[in-house]
Amino acid sequence: MATLGQSIWRNAVGLGLFAVITGGTIALTQALTEDRIEQQVARAEARALFEIIPEDRISNRILSDTVTLPASDTMNNGKPITAWVARRDVRPTGLILPVTAPDGYSGEIHLLVGINMKGTVLGVRVTSHRETPGLGDKVDTKKSDWILTFEGRSLDNPEPENWAVKKDGGVFDQFTGATITPRAVVSAVERTLVYFREHRRQIRDIVREPPSPASEPITPEALAGNESAEEHS
Repeated sequence: MATLGQSIWRNAVGLGLFAVITGGTIALTQALTEDRIEQQVARAEARALFEIIPEDRISNRILSDTVTLPASDTMNNGKPITAWVARRDVRPTGLILPVTAPDGYSGEIHLLVGINMKGTVLGVRVTSHRETPGLGDKVDTKKSDWILTFEGRSLDNPEPENWAVKKDGGVFDQFTGATITPRAVVSAVERTLVYFREHRRQIRDIVREPPSPASEPITPEALAGNESAEEHS
C-alpha cells in the first residue's frame, strides 16, 4: 500500500514539474519573441501599404502621415482609428485603414483596406492571419490573387445585396473547401466602405488638414525604415 502511495506521489510530482517547465518555457519563448513578432507584423503592414498605393502615385511620406478617424463600433470596437493618408501635391487622394475581420475560420484576420476619397477600394491586403494552409490562406497574395478582386469595388459595385461570396448569393468567389475565410474578408471590406460613407464628410475634413510634423505611424517607422526605403527605391 505504501508502495502504491509513493508511486502516486512520484507521478503527481512529475506531472507537476512537467506542467511548470512547459508553462515556463512557453512564457519565456513568448516574452523573447514578442517584439520580433510585432516588428514582423509591422514590417508586413509597411510593405502592404506600398502594394496598395505605390510610392510613385503619392508625394507624401505615407508611413508618417497618419490621422485619427472617428470611433466606430462596427469597425474597431468603438476605438478611434488611426489611418495612413496618401497625398498628391498635398491634396489627399486616399486612405489606408487597418481593419480586423474577427470571424475568420481560425480567428482574427488583419487587413489593410485602401479607399480613395470617392469611396472606391484602391486595394486590400492581409497582413496577418492563422487560416488553414492550402485552404483559407488563399486570402494572402503569396497564395493567390483573390484579394485583388476588391480593387475598384465600391458600395455600388456590386450592389449591397451582392456583397457576399457566391455561395451566399454574392459576386465574390469562395475557395474550394473554405468559405468562412473569404466570407469574413468580404464582410470586413464592406464594413469599411460603409464606415467611410457614414463618416465621409468628417473624414474629408480631417484628412484635408496638413499633416502634423509630430504625427507618428501606427507602426514604428523603423519597421519600414531603411529596409523599406531600399526595397522601394
